[in-house]
Amino acid sequence: MGTTTAPDEVMDLLRFATIGSVDDGKSTLIGRLLVDTRQLFDDQIDAVAQASKDRGVGDMDLSFVTDGLRAEREQGITIDVAYRYAATPRRKFVIADCPGHVQYTANMATGASTADLALVVVDATTGLKEQTRRHLCIASLLGVRQLVVAANKMDEGNWRSTLYTRVVTQMEALAKTLEIESLTVIPISALNGDNVVERSSAAPYYDGPTVLEALESAPAGGWAGDHGSHADAATRLPVQWILRQPGGGRTYAGMVDGAPITVGEEIVVLPEGLRSTVTEIRTPSGIVEQAPIGLSVSDGLADDLDVSRGDMIVGAADVPTVTQDLEATVCWFSPQPLLPGTRLRIKHTTRTTPAIVESIRSRLDVNELSLSSVASLEANDIGLVTIKTASPLVVDSYQENRITGSFVLVDEVTNITVAAGMVGIPTLLHAQP
Repeated sequence: MGTTTAPDEVMDLLRFATIGSVDDGKSTLIGRLLVDTRQLFDDQIDAVAQASKDRGVGDMDLSFVTDGLRAEREQGITIDVAYRYAATPRRKFVIADCPGHVQYTANMATGASTADLALVVVDATTGLKEQTRRHLCIASLLGVRQLVVAANKMDEGNWRSTLYTRVVTQMEALAKTLEIESLTVIPISALNGDNVVERSSAAPYYDGPTVLEALESAPAGGWAGDHGSHADAATRLPVQWILRQPGGGRTYAGMVDGAPITVGEEIVVLPEGLRSTVTEIRTPSGIVEQAPIGLSVSDGLADDLDVSRGDMIVGAADVPTVTQDLEATVCWFSPQPLLPGTRLRIKHTTRTTPAIVESIRSRLDVNELSLSSVASLEANDIGLVTIKTASPLVVDSYQENRITGSFVLVDEVTNITVAAGMVGIPTLLHAQP
């Protein structure tokens, strides 16, 4: 079989999380994006129109496009992240619609953890709310470095430039504190569609992109392990499966992370430290010479090594840390407090092992970005902890790699995920005691 070059499909996919306080218009904006880019079938549009009529809210309430769980919300049932999928001629999108309520911090963290960008909705008539600030802080801690801010409801404020300027000033100050690398603020009316997909003349003082144009032009692919802050990063391939090939031999399957993997590349299998070279790369489309980050592949190696699920194949030019002692930042989800000495299971890439929380160093105030000493972590708290694992993990700092730098903690009895964690201390907190 001949070899081909793998298409760069991953970089054509933008994953973004939507952030916005209750009633700022987040659901209406997503609905407007989906309707105006023709992502919905006629029967879906008819269903939204009928729901709008039944509720007595006019011909078409676009918030109903994404608000299918409204009944559950009114009953007090926890809402999960709603994922939407869209595509334009220029790009594919995965939209994580994060709930805005403070009690859903865990859900919001889930949506932001794989996002390249946050689409932030702010009611321009009231300005930036505390709830939105809190979720932006969490998104920043989770590695989101690009913000597209929709200054919404400008039509209600008669498109006054002072309303837009206030949102710009508030967001620029927050972006500086959060070390955001890219910020675009767009005056819009999600209700009427101004500057969402089509450019509007209602704001003559604004000459930047529409929301869709900003999303189509934003850099993508950072969710797959490349923040851009570690330019010399080499391949990371957590081994998911061992595949026996017809005629003999084995290949090792997993998702490429950190940097592309190439035939002939020298690799190390960790944690054992075994060395070899890549002899072939198999993808769903066939055998290729190189596979980009984010693509699931199976690799053949030149040597017959003892490789198991949970091991990691890494580029020899940049070897990650092998350790049983983690200093980490965790977001605690459980209603039961986290105490020193708590025994859990840690799941990191494809490896799961028992672990114990040795100490709780501090808790983060996400509004003030300050740390304070505490004896335990309560539900939705973010804190700095130290963890001891039963078997070694192969890790990078989360600031360098969001895949090999992240993990979850699981209750050993109930098998419920009780925390999400990041290896190391975010740069935002380095100056903290």
